[in-house]
Amino acid sequence: MDTARVLVVANRTAESPELLHTLEERAAEGPISVTLVVPATPHGLAWATDMHSGGPEAEAHLNRALAGMRSAGLEVADGRLGDPDPLAAVEDAVNLGGFDEIVVSTLPGGISRWLKLDLPSRVARVTGLPVRHVIASEARASVG
Repeated sequence: MDTARVLVVANRTAESPELLHTLEERAAEGPISVTLVVPATPHGLAWATDMHSGGPEAEAHLNRALAGMRSAGLEVADGRLGDPDPLAAVEDAVNLGGFDEIVVSTLPGGISRWLKLDLPSRVARVTGLPVRHVIASEARASVG
C-alpha cells in the first residue's frame, strides 16, 4: 500500500489533541506521511498592524506539534512556517510538493478567523484535493 502524503495546515490548534487524534485515525486507515504547515498569522491587534509579526508564535506551535506527532508514532516528512495568509500557505505547500489530501485544523466557529474565511472549502476548491476539517481546541502551553 502506498503511503499517502498528507498536508496539515494549522496554527493555534497545531498541538491540539483533536488534530493528533484525527491524524492517528487517518494513519489507521493506511500509511501516511505528514507535512505540517503553520501559517505565520499574527493574532489580536498585530493582525491589523503587522501581518508578519506571527512568526515566533507560529514557530513555537510548529516545533511543539512536530514533537507531539513524532511522539505519537506518526511519520513526519516536513514542517515549515507558511505565509500569514493560510490559503496562500496551502497553495505554496501544494505547489512545492505533491500531496494526496489535506487536513485543515481550525478553532471552533465564532472564534475562528479561518472558518469566517471558509478556509476548508476554499482549500478544497483551489487544490482539488480531498480536505478533512478538524475543529480543535487551542493548545495551552504548559508553564514550567
